[in-house]
Amino acid sequence: MFARWRAAGLIVPGLLTLALLPVLIGLGNWQWHRKAWKEALISRIETRRTAEPISYPAVLAEYVKTGDVEYTHMRVTGRFDYSRERHLYHPTDQSQGWDVYTLLIPDGGLPPLFVNRGWVPETLKDPSKRAEGQVAGPVTVTGLVRLAQPKPWFAPDNDYAGNRWYWPDLEGMQWGPEGPPTALQFNAEKRQAYAPFSLDADAAPPNPGGWPRGGTTEINLPNNHLQYVVTWYGLALTLIAVFAVFARQRLAAVEDDGLQSKKE
Repeated sequence: MFARWRAAGLIVPGLLTLALLPVLIGLGNWQWHRKAWKEALISRIETRRTAEPISYPAVLAEYVKTGDVEYTHMRVTGRFDYSRERHLYHPTDQSQGWDVYTLLIPDGGLPPLFVNRGWVPETLKDPSKRAEGQVAGPVTVTGLVRLAQPKPWFAPDNDYAGNRWYWPDLEGMQWGPEGPPTALQFNAEKRQAYAPFSLDADAAPPNPGGWPRGGTTEINLPNNHLQYVVTWYGLALTLIAVFAVFARQRLAAVEDDGLQSKKE
């Protein structure tokens, strides 16, 4: 058989096929495991998103313990410091607009945290144009916890002085127009402790006057892994079929040459 394969020139193609098959099958297996992981992640996020909100201290404790608090449904009571309002650029299909991040000072001496109170159009970016929504006194906010994220590759730099933010730099939001201090200016002992996460407010109950409009959280976790599984396993089967046809043709050609030689 080895002699026939060598005569048909199938040794190298056969070795290449044997080398590629485990790679393709391995990629298919990997995507299958990724599919299971993604389905579990989506299920966990959906469970957290729709669960009854838990307290701010409970979320802080879980963050210290595991760090796994993303999309946890949380409730917190405190007072907004409207002088610490930050505007995150958030255009929609209908108009230009901004997500309004406002510092909340919780009851009980807990760390302040920024709350994404919701979206406003460009025409209502100025807080004086939505004064009804600037609620004085204690407020209770429910929403989804969002962990701090690194700057996206293509995001513009935040404009601290102009209060125009293009990615939610929670640490930078703490400092305001002057921006984060340099190492020489920074005194860690005087820095107020802030929450290591923000809170995206729920759509309900709406803010007085309807603005900012809560419920801005976008959860987009595409699960295309089954498609990738089919692709990689399909390529493996295709490789086997192509090699089988190729080998059959080459072996048949060798047999025909052999028969022709005997006739001559």
